[in-house]
Amino acid sequence: MRIFAEHSSSSNSPDLKVMKFGGTSVGSPENIRLVARLLAGTNEPLIVVLSAMAGTTNTLVEIAGLLEKGNPAEANVRINALEHHYKTVVSSLFETAGYREKGSEMIRNHFTYLRSFTHDLFTANEIKCVLAQGELISSALFQFHLEEKKIPSVLLQALNFMRIDREQEPDQYYIRENLDRELDNQPDCKLFITQGFICRNAYGEIDNLRRGGSDFSASLIGVAVHANEVVIWTDIDGFHDNDPRYVENTHPIAELSFDEAAELAYFGAKILHPSTILPAKVAGIPVIIKNTMNPAARGSAITDKPTGKGVKAIAAKDGITAIRIKSGRMLLAYGFMRKVFEIFELYKTPIDMITTSEISVSLTIDNLAFFPQIVEDLKHYGTVEADHDQTIICAVGEGIASESNIASELFNAISDIHVRMISYGGSQNNISVLIPSAFKKQALNALSAHFFNH
Repeated sequence: MRIFAEHSSSSNSPDLKVMKFGGTSVGSPENIRLVARLLAGTNEPLIVVLSAMAGTTNTLVEIAGLLEKGNPAEANVRINALEHHYKTVVSSLFETAGYREKGSEMIRNHFTYLRSFTHDLFTANEIKCVLAQGELISSALFQFHLEEKKIPSVLLQALNFMRIDREQEPDQYYIRENLDRELDNQPDCKLFITQGFICRNAYGEIDNLRRGGSDFSASLIGVAVHANEVVIWTDIDGFHDNDPRYVENTHPIAELSFDEAAELAYFGAKILHPSTILPAKVAGIPVIIKNTMNPAARGSAITDKPTGKGVKAIAAKDGITAIRIKSGRMLLAYGFMRKVFEIFELYKTPIDMITTSEISVSLTIDNLAFFPQIVEDLKHYGTVEADHDQTIICAVGEGIASESNIASELFNAISDIHVRMISYGGSQNNISVLIPSAFKKQALNALSAHFFNH
C-alpha cells in the first residue's frame, strides 16, 4: 500500500470524531436502538460509518456465487429468505405506521434490484453491486430510525465520495474533495451517517474495500476530515492479550502503539481490519476500540505513544500454506530470490513469512487462488513441497525482538510442539512461528500461561 499524504496531528479538528459500528453492533433492532441512544447522548460533531447487519454480507456472497454459477432459482430462494428477515427487522424496529411503510418500501426496492440479477446473464462486474446492498440497507434503516426518534442527522452516500484508483488503492484526493463538498452542503448538521466497505472504482463502477473494509473506510474518512480520533465500535472490550475463543480469562489491552496494533491485526486479531492502521498512523489520529454492548468499558487506545516493553499479546493466523523450494542451483547464485519473488508478484499473492538456507527457501502464503500455477512456475527452479493447514502464532510487543530472553521464553513455552518455521528480527515488535493448525489451541494457551499467567 502506498504511503498516505502526511498530515500534522495538530491540524486535526478539535471536536470531530469518526465512529464505525460493525455488523454485530447494528445486527438487530435492539442493537440499532442501542447505537442510536449512544449517539443521541453526545453533542460533538460525528461521522458514523456503518457495516451491513451481521450475516448479511455472507448471504449476499452466497447469492452472488449462485448467480455466477448460473443457478438463479437457488439464488432467488436465498434472496426471499433474506428479504423476509429484513421485513421482520422493519416490523420490530419502527414504532409508527409511517416509518414501517418507509422501511418496507426501501426493502422492496433493494430486493427488487437484487432479483433483477436473476433474469439476465450475471457478470463478474455485477458481484460488487450485489455485495453493496448490505451497507446501503443498514444505513437507510438506521437513518429512518433516527428520523423517527427526531434525532437530527443526514445520510451521506459513500458512493458519492469513496473511490479507489486503478491500483485498487484509495484515491485520497478524490475522497477528501468530494467528502468536503458533501459536508459543505449540510453546514448546520452535526451527525452524519454513511456506509463503510463500499466505494466506486476508477471507472465509476460500484466496488468495495474488501471484507472487513468498513474499518478501513472509517480510517480514510478520519484522515480526509482531520478527525481528532476514529472510534471502532465492536462486540468486545478492545484488543485482548490472546484469542478469547480459545483461551480463557483473557484481558483487554488498554494501550497499544500503531505498530503493535498493525502486527496484531495482520496476524489474526479479527477485531480490526489490517488496513485501518496505516492512514491513521500517518495522520497521527488515535484509533479507539470500544464495545457497543458495554460502552463504559475502557477499550483499547491505539496511538503513537510508547507503551512499554514486554509481550502485550498473542495472535494466530490460520489458513496458512508453507511452500519450500529446494534447488542446488541456489547455492551462491545471485538472482535466485528475485526469480522466486517475481512468480508471487505475477499472481499478486502476498508472502507472510520467509526463511532461507544455502539450498532452499521456505515461505508462507494465505491466498491459494493461484496456488497450482505458482507451484508449476516454481518447479522451473527446483523441487517444490507444500504443507497446508498451518498456523502462524505470533507474540507482539514493543521492541521484543531486541530483548534477549523473550525468544527463549517463547520457545520454551511451546517446546513440545513441532515448529515448521521461525520469523525473528524482521520486525522489532513481532516474533512468529509456524506450526500445524492442529496445535493452535495448545500453543495459544501455553504462551498465555507463560507470559500473562492470569
